[in-house]
Amino acid sequence: MSERLFRRLSPFLQEFIFAQEWEGFRPIQLAACEVIFDSDDHLLFSSTTPSRKTEAAFLPILTLLDEAPSSSVGVLYISPLKALINDQFGRLSDLLRHADIEVVPWHGDVSRSRKQALLKHPRGLLQITPESLESLLDTRAPAIPSLFHDLRFVIIDEVHAFLGADRGRQVQCLLTRIERLAGVSPRRIGLSATLGDTRPAEAWLAAGTSRKVQAPVTSDPGRKIRLALESFADPLPTPPVPGQPPEPDQSPSTSERFVFDETVGKKCLIFTNSRGEAEQYGSALRRIAKRAGYPDIYHTHHGSISAPLRLAAEEAMREPGIPAVTVATITLELGIDLGELERIVQIGAPFSVSSFVQRLGRSGRRGQPSEIVFAVREDETNDRTLLPDQFPWALLQCIGIIQLYLEERWIEPARPVKLPFSLLYHQTMAALVSSGEMTPAQLASRVLTLPPFDEVTQEEYRILLLHLLTIGHLERTEQNGIIVGLAAEPIVNSFRFYSVFSDEEEYVVRSQSQEIGSIQEPPAPGERFGLAGRTWEVLEIDQRDRVVLAKPIPGGAPAMWSGTSGDVHTRVLQRARQALFEETIYPYLRPNAREALQRARRIARAARLDQHAIVPLGGEHFCLFPWMGTVAHLTLLRMLQSAPPPGMTRFESDAPYSLTFIAEPGRRDRHIATLKHYVANFNQEITRKDVDEPPKLAKYDDYLPDSLLRQAYDTDRLDLDDLRQAALHWT
Repeated sequence: MSERLFRRLSPFLQEFIFAQEWEGFRPIQLAACEVIFDSDDHLLFSSTTPSRKTEAAFLPILTLLDEAPSSSVGVLYISPLKALINDQFGRLSDLLRHADIEVVPWHGDVSRSRKQALLKHPRGLLQITPESLESLLDTRAPAIPSLFHDLRFVIIDEVHAFLGADRGRQVQCLLTRIERLAGVSPRRIGLSATLGDTRPAEAWLAAGTSRKVQAPVTSDPGRKIRLALESFADPLPTPPVPGQPPEPDQSPSTSERFVFDETVGKKCLIFTNSRGEAEQYGSALRRIAKRAGYPDIYHTHHGSISAPLRLAAEEAMREPGIPAVTVATITLELGIDLGELERIVQIGAPFSVSSFVQRLGRSGRRGQPSEIVFAVREDETNDRTLLPDQFPWALLQCIGIIQLYLEERWIEPARPVKLPFSLLYHQTMAALVSSGEMTPAQLASRVLTLPPFDEVTQEEYRILLLHLLTIGHLERTEQNGIIVGLAAEPIVNSFRFYSVFSDEEEYVVRSQSQEIGSIQEPPAPGERFGLAGRTWEVLEIDQRDRVVLAKPIPGGAPAMWSGTSGDVHTRVLQRARQALFEETIYPYLRPNAREALQRARRIARAARLDQHAIVPLGGEHFCLFPWMGTVAHLTLLRMLQSAPPPGMTRFESDAPYSLTFIAEPGRRDRHIATLKHYVANFNQEITRKDVDEPPKLAKYDDYLPDSLLRQAYDTDRLDLDDLRQAALHWT
């Protein structure tokens, strides 16, 4: 242990370190103390190992706060999850047990009296989500100067969860607004477990400030990883017949049985890519355990399950020495401490290396190896299956992700966004909610100068304001000022306004007096649905209050959500292609996965995919295998649909893997040359002349003019550069 650093810390922290029996400081803790004690810079920490990043930041910050107590909130901690705030509150309470520093969580479950006490006597450390901070700034703007006038540090946890998203840009707006209202310039500390190139995160952290960012590189103590990947050709589930419940005694699939065997009697997290899949596996594992006479140790955890049931799952996972299995979505991907997990299971291919690394890091704490088992499912195929559907894409995507991390420790960089018009709408309305009437010039000065809008022009903002006046979301006053219009009042007066991510209004499901969770569209009374890993029968639906009364019943039933998807990076698909044409037998492949890969390699070689990007499917039908990511793939599809090249029609995409089309038979080489020339010389302005309604992807896109929507889509959602680079390699 560094004796000099130990003596530099406050006495209450020294006592904590003694009580915890630390053997020494980790490199990341030494680096944090050096930056925070000896400089005035921002600080970014990125470490893929469980390295006490939180303590690394708090040790020097709490020491400085103890030595010179703040006269307002001195430290602002921003978290993407309320559950993470609760988790960190417990850790900080232990850390501050013998200190005169108060820590206050602020979210929907915290009592009003506790919040009022902080507003009356602001001090110490405030923990908050972006949405609660937005609410605070919008509804209590006059209190912000007294609340934050001595703010010294802002700690942003799980930085990677904010990068490239409107929510992250919202955080940048919130921090700038606090600094302007309170007249402060706090240092920013960013914490993350999954950053590759740190430069985008450094730029995000420093946005709107004059300080530089230090991102110290600390030594990796040598992380041990255990991997396994198995593949299953499960038949697709039979769609339910309307009005008829599914069979209550349906047999488990081979993948469900595999997942059960890999987790039985253990402390495990099972990750899925959708709520529906989480429900399917949660229910299946419970049924398998019941038939085998095992205890029910199974939980389901996602955003549509009630808070008490999610909390029960988290507490079960923390209980030492007792087996527990939770099937979860991204809600448990972030850094909530769940104790010592024995294994992670991933259902299907994750969409990114970042997600893989984040989920891998949930196990292997306290010196144990990180262990993850993949169970990927493919559709059954036969001799009549079209060529593009014969490939085990989930398996290949998994291999691409794993190999990129093992070989290079590569993680996807965040995609920059230049025209976040949905957020611009939100921050415009927030400015009027918090400050009241403003002139157009005042509004532009207040909003356009926020960091995310550096690339938005005055003319584009004028177009937005005129459109909002036209649709009644803004109104002019007699003094030529602007206020929130009648049409927008229901939006800005709802608690949903404080979030910038889409959140569909769902039906709350209750069983007697217990809230189970929520679903998008309930089935009719008497029919079944799955929720929280159990099966329910609808008793009654209250359409006015959007409440479903249900009772638990045995058997299985479909979950009531649509599927989700994510963007796959070009490098993942290119590494997957490499896996098709190299001889390597990856040691983590289980027997089925090994055979599926060998079969895919035989198919690829027979189709000569190593020599040709276009393969004839018969007659006028062709298939392009572009080997590029989702964004570049959709860019090509939009181009082809808006202005198809001569002689090519009927473009159908299975993004990002393949694209089929109809063209003159027997001219593959010419079709390749046509597409390459088309991509190299495409005028992107053509896509902006579409007569079709532009895609609406962000929360407030419904209130934007079509011209700005098309401009934003083409600027930020299409990637012509990546497409052109990939097209160079088509042969």
